Amino acid sequence: MNDSLLEIPGYLVHGRLGKGGMAEVYLATQESLHRQVAIKVLLSADDEAFSKRFIKEGHIVASLHHPSIITIYDIDQLPDGRYYLAMEFVAGGDLAQHKGEIFESQRALAIVRQIASGLAVVHDKGMVHRDIKPANILFRADGTAVITDFGIAKELDLNSELTHFNIAVGSPAYSSPEQAQCEALDARSDIYSLGVILLEMLTGTNPFKGSSYTQTVMNHVQMEAPELPDRLRQFQHLLNRMLAKNPDDRFADCHVLLASLAELNEQDLDHTRLTPVVPINAKSKEKALKAVPASAPAVTVPKTQQGKSKLWMVALGLLLVIGGAGLGGYYYQQQQKISEFLTQGELSLNEGQLVDPPQHNADYFYRQVLLIDKNNAQALDGLQRVLQARIANSLNLAQKAANEDKLLQPEGDNAVFYYQQVLGWSPGNEQALTGLQAVAERFYDLSEVAYDKLQYDQALQLIKSGLEAQPDNEKLLKSLDGHDERVRQTQAAIAARAAAKKKASAAAASSSRTTPTSSASAAPADEKNPNVVKRLWNKLFN
Repeated sequence: MNDSLLEIPGYLVHGRLGKGGMAEVYLATQESLHRQVAIKVLLSADDEAFSKRFIKEGHIVASLHHPSIITIYDIDQLPDGRYYLAMEFVAGGDLAQHKGEIFESQRALAIVRQIASGLAVVHDKGMVHRDIKPANILFRADGTAVITDFGIAKELDLNSELTHFNIAVGSPAYSSPEQAQCEALDARSDIYSLGVILLEMLTGTNPFKGSSYTQTVMNHVQMEAPELPDRLRQFQHLLNRMLAKNPDDRFADCHVLLASLAELNEQDLDHTRLTPVVPINAKSKEKALKAVPASAPAVTVPKTQQGKSKLWMVALGLLLVIGGAGLGGYYYQQQQKISEFLTQGELSLNEGQLVDPPQHNADYFYRQVLLIDKNNAQALDGLQRVLQARIANSLNLAQKAANEDKLLQPEGDNAVFYYQQVLGWSPGNEQALTGLQAVAERFYDLSEVAYDKLQYDQALQLIKSGLEAQPDNEKLLKSLDGHDERVRQTQAAIAARAAAKKKASAAAASSSRTTPTSSASAAPADEKNPNVVKRLWNKLFN
C-alpha cells in the first residue's frame, strides 16, 4: 500500500514502520493530543472472525496497566472497514538490535525482572503471550523494557517446513518444547522463552538456534540447558529451571520466578568471602604431633630454612594486619557515605524533592545507598516512602484535574494520565481504578446528553474517550457496539414523526378548502329573505 494514500481520521500519518502478513504499522501523530503513536492497521477487512479477535485482544491488552506492557490508546475502524490499534510509540528500539552483545549480568537480570513482572499481569488475566522474543521487547527512553505484540495480527516468518509441524504461533528460536510440538500452552511457555532470552543476553548466543527450522525445533525438544562459564555459575540454577524441558519442572508462574530473582539478588553475586585466620595454639600443635606415627623418622630443618620461614611468617602477619586495617578503613568510609546519603534522602523527602532536581532528590540518595549496601533496610524503606508520596501526589493531581473537567486533556496533565501513572507504580491501586471508573462514567453521561441532542458524532467520540479511561467499561462498550443501531432507530422515529405531522397538515388543509363552498350554497337562501329595514322602508313610503 502507498503510504501517502493512507488516511486515518484524527491522525496525521508520517510513514510506515513495518509490515507483516496480516497487518502493517505506521508512525503517526494523534492530532487531538499532539502525541506520537504507532498505529497497527489490518491489511484486510474480509476475515470477520480475525477482525473480532483483533478487537477483543486489543481491549484486553488495553486493560493491562503495567509499566512493562505497551499502552493502547484507541481501537477503531477505517472507512474501508479495516480495524486499527493506536498504541504507545516506543522510540528506544528493541532487544533484537543488541543480538550478539553480552550484557552485564545485573542489567540482564533487570530486563528479565521487568518482563516477568509484566507477564505476571498478562497471565493473571488468563492470557499467554506466545511470542516472547527480542523483537517484541522494546525500550523506553529511561531504559524500561516493554512487552509488545500480544499475538495480534502477526504471521510467522518461517520456511516451508512449518507445515510439517503445524505450528501456528511463536518464533522457533525462542519457542518452548511444548510449543514446538503443538501442545497446549500456559504461562510456563512464556517463562521458557524468557529463559532463552536471558541465556542469550548473558552469553551473547542462542545455542538452540540451528541451521534450519527443523533443527531449531529439535534442539528445543532435546537439548538441555548449556553449562554456563564460571563467571556466570551463580545463574545456572535459575536458567535450568526456566529452560526445563518438562513444564512441571519450571517455575509455576512468573510470581514464583520473580521471587527467585529477588532471592538471587540478595545473594553475594561475586561469591567473595573473608574468612578469619585459624590460630595455631599449643593444643592444636600437640594434636598435630600426636597424629605423626611414632615410627616416622625425625625431620631436621636447616637453620637457614627456619630463618626464612620465620621471615615469611612475619611478612604474612604484617600483610594481614595491613589488609585488616585497610578493610576496616574502607568499611568505615562506606558507612560514613551511607549515613550521609540517608540523611540527605530524609531531608529531600521532607522537602518534597522526591525525584527532582536530578541527582539531588530522595530517590537518588536512597539508591546511592543501595549501590553500597543493596539490602540496607533504611534505604529500602525510604524508597517505599518515596513511592507512596508520589502515588499520593498523583492521586491529588488526578482529583484536581477531574474537578476541573480536565479528563483527557491537556496531555500529561489530566485525570486519566495521573490515574494511569499511579497504576504503573502500584498495579491494582483501588483509588486509581475507582477514579478511572468515575471518569468513564462521566463520559458515558455526556454521551447520553449528546444522543438526546441528536449529536451522534459527538456522542461516539465521548464513548471512545471514556474507553481510554476504562477500556473494559461495560456500559461504554455496549453503547459503542449499539451506536449504529441506536442512530438508525432514532432517525427512523424522527422520520415517522415527520411523516405523521405532514399527513395531519394535509388533512387540515383539505378541510379548510371545503368551507367557502358551504358559504356559497347558503347565499341563495339569504337572498330569499328580504332585508327587514328594506321591507319597513317600502311599507312606509310606497
